[in-house]
Amino acid sequence: MEFTKDVLAIDAEKVSARLADFIRDQVKNYFHRKGIVIGLSGGIDSAVAAALSVRALGRERVHSLLLPERDSSPVSREYGALSAKSLGITCDEVDITPMVEAFDVYAKRDAIVKKYFPDIGDGYKFRLTLPQDLLERDRLNAYHVEALLPDGAVRSARLAPEDFLGMMAANDIKQRMRMTALYYEAERRNYIVCGTTNKPESAQGFYVKYGDGGVDIEPLQHLYKNQVFQLARHLGVPKEVIDRTPSPDTYSYVVSDQEFYFCLPYDIVDLVIYAMEHNVPKEKAAAALGLGLDRLERAWRDLAHKREATEPLRNLPPTLDLGF
Repeated sequence: MEFTKDVLAIDAEKVSARLADFIRDQVKNYFHRKGIVIGLSGGIDSAVAAALSVRALGRERVHSLLLPERDSSPVSREYGALSAKSLGITCDEVDITPMVEAFDVYAKRDAIVKKYFPDIGDGYKFRLTLPQDLLERDRLNAYHVEALLPDGAVRSARLAPEDFLGMMAANDIKQRMRMTALYYEAERRNYIVCGTTNKPESAQGFYVKYGDGGVDIEPLQHLYKNQVFQLARHLGVPKEVIDRTPSPDTYSYVVSDQEFYFCLPYDIVDLVIYAMEHNVPKEKAAAALGLGLDRLERAWRDLAHKREATEPLRNLPPTLDLGF
């Protein structure tokens, strides 16, 4: 098969129409509900999902929520509100900080950070990152905690596995609180919750079980990130949102999706996943991407490992039929 960097090009109008039909059919004929509730993160995926929902149901049947918390970037709120305004949909803000604090999330995470930097005092920001040299050398995906101090200095330390697990267990509460807020709003309106997970996120397990993965429909789940951008331009998503660097926005020190999880830019992630799923020979994929075969192999192995490791996220909970 032919494999080029243009293999992900789509007819944006045709795809938009099909996805709008899908949303409309699910809301009316499967769930038998009246509309959509969607969380607007200020990012491109939620903006596109909201725009498709408006196309499917009309702006009067789409309600959005801004769900900030203490660590959220102010840009997330600003761009989320901008997306809602551009679509003409209603928008409420629910600060989930008190709910997150009820689980002691901030104190538990701060205790882990202070374990590595006991002398940093207050006023710091922090994030988790992975090494960004995936294409250059074979290495482990070992997370580092980085602290940005008030004077601009950055300190970094490799996280022990148990501390990484503790950090993620605490942070994932944020996504689960957002899910709870979305379902409250959806159920009181007799609406459903629309998800915003794209194909690379789904295939790589870059979402939280019963958090941002806890939704009723996922209209973007079969779209590569490149295709989400194509739809965004076609649907008139604000330029500021399109140009924003994708980020999980769960840490006080801003971190991109690439720095936190993929270790690769989305254009490479998209095309390697496509090559894997369509049995494109590695030599052909490497040539099309302009990568040496050794670099392509590293990206391929990393993405294949993440897909295998997160397979349980994509399946329903296991059950045993006892034959009664």
